[in-house]
Amino acid sequence: MEQMGIPRVVLTRLVRRGALIRLRRGLYALPDRSVSEHALLAEVARIHGRGTICLLSALRFHGLTTQAPFEVWLAIPKSARVPKASYPPLRIVRFSGNALTEGVEQHMVDGVSVRITSVPKTVVDCFKFRNKIGLDVALEALREAWRAKRVTMDELWHFATICRVANVMRPYLESLP
Repeated sequence: MEQMGIPRVVLTRLVRRGALIRLRRGLYALPDRSVSEHALLAEVARIHGRGTICLLSALRFHGLTTQAPFEVWLAIPKSARVPKASYPPLRIVRFSGNALTEGVEQHMVDGVSVRITSVPKTVVDCFKFRNKIGLDVALEALREAWRAKRVTMDELWHFATICRVANVMRPYLESLP
């Protein structure tokens, strides 16, 4: 707000009057705003602009899982500092090179541009981090994405080679109808 020429005291007064709600330090919202089911992703994108929503959070966003993650899964560069915010709860994973930059889409969530991994990249990431999220979740994501025709074999193979899990995924890809 200071960049816009508005003193901090104005924010404090607006919060006291109920014209604004303080979500966390430096993040405010209108009390009558419409909130989507993915509002937490927009908050994380506002706070951690360099991060990318991934894994279980991206699966949930794309409608490919029955899981309801209580944390927001966030991919950050290998050399980036780990965010120390207590809210919203974050689960940090580190990516580098093409694994960090390829397969990232921009989505508008509650008026905020949010970086989220694409469907094929998310499915491949689930296999890469199968020890953290479970092989059953990765297989469910693969089956759902394939059944809904939201991925192609070429896209899956492309991201599997980038993320270095092609040999892990090969038997599962060969078993798809």
